[in-house]
Amino acid sequence: MKLEALEAWTEHIPLTRPYTIAYESVDATQLLFVRARSGRHVGLGCASPLVEVTGESIAAATAALSEASLAEFRGARLDEFAPLLARIASAHRRTPAARAALDMALHDLRARIAGVALVEQLGRVHEALPTSITIGIKDSVAEVLAEAEEYVARGFRLIKLKTGRELSQDIERVRRLRERFGASIRLRIDANQGLTPGELGRQFAAADEYDVEFVEQPLPPALDAQLAALPAAMRARLALDESLLDERDALRLVQPAPPCAIFNVKLMKCGGIAPALEIARIAEHAGVALMWGCSDESRIGIAAALHAAFACRATRYLDLDGHLDLARDPARGGFSIEAGVMRLTNEPGLGVELERGP
Repeated sequence: MKLEALEAWTEHIPLTRPYTIAYESVDATQLLFVRARSGRHVGLGCASPLVEVTGESIAAATAALSEASLAEFRGARLDEFAPLLARIASAHRRTPAARAALDMALHDLRARIAGVALVEQLGRVHEALPTSITIGIKDSVAEVLAEAEEYVARGFRLIKLKTGRELSQDIERVRRLRERFGASIRLRIDANQGLTPGELGRQFAAADEYDVEFVEQPLPPALDAQLAALPAAMRARLALDESLLDERDALRLVQPAPPCAIFNVKLMKCGGIAPALEIARIAEHAGVALMWGCSDESRIGIAAALHAAFACRATRYLDLDGHLDLARDPARGGFSIEAGVMRLTNEPGLGVELERGP
């Protein structure tokens, strides 16, 4: 079968509540959607560029998926899938989110044609895993506790707290969360590069004291060598996000030995499902666990990440809550979240359908 039609469009979507991390504050997002057709079958993709991380803006992603650019791939044979993905990778080396949208739309389309859920086509190894839900940097401890109360009432038991603005305040907020909820929740913290090397000792000591599961990306990627020199006990509770963009970074980070215990894989950083699975293979061989993360994105992107995650033996953690921040989502289906636990629906492809669209 051939790829008969390929189209892309953008939508401006407000967030349910503004959130702040170490280097930016956000109250809305621009998402780029892709639809691929072959016969009666339709595959869907979504791009949510991470400009602060990869340098790719929504304008760059939109230009990469212009009518003229998409025309290059129309008529491609879907039974020559790997060469098609290689062509897309070559055309979109500098726009990984645009590449990811095409990649997931084509994976979705191929699995729909086969009449199976994508995870089964990839090789399922997981049935269900809990996801964390994120609390951004707040002006007060009271706001942090109130948002945590809301999430716990909704059934979530994994809280990821954004930090990195002021360490003493961060530690106080972790202390108050643990004091309020005790052992009923698991805590993770994500500094988004906001710490200095001199603060690492205090941060990990607090993580030990308040039973924080892991500390994510405390330093900028340029200081990865300093993370590699940390004591083994600290590295065992370290996750890297911005330091890991694609397969090349994964290879760099595992040689001669990984500086961390966890890689945070995001389709928008690496370029989609195919490169994410390459990162997963590298991580598995190196003994690094995988967390699958996201930005503010549609259920389409979340579902794509979840299908990939459930097909990887190294997957241990999920941080796939980005769709919950959207005031509206053009898509529905794909997966369920009950008491914070994510499961796929097992519909063909990604299992996601558009509620609305052009």
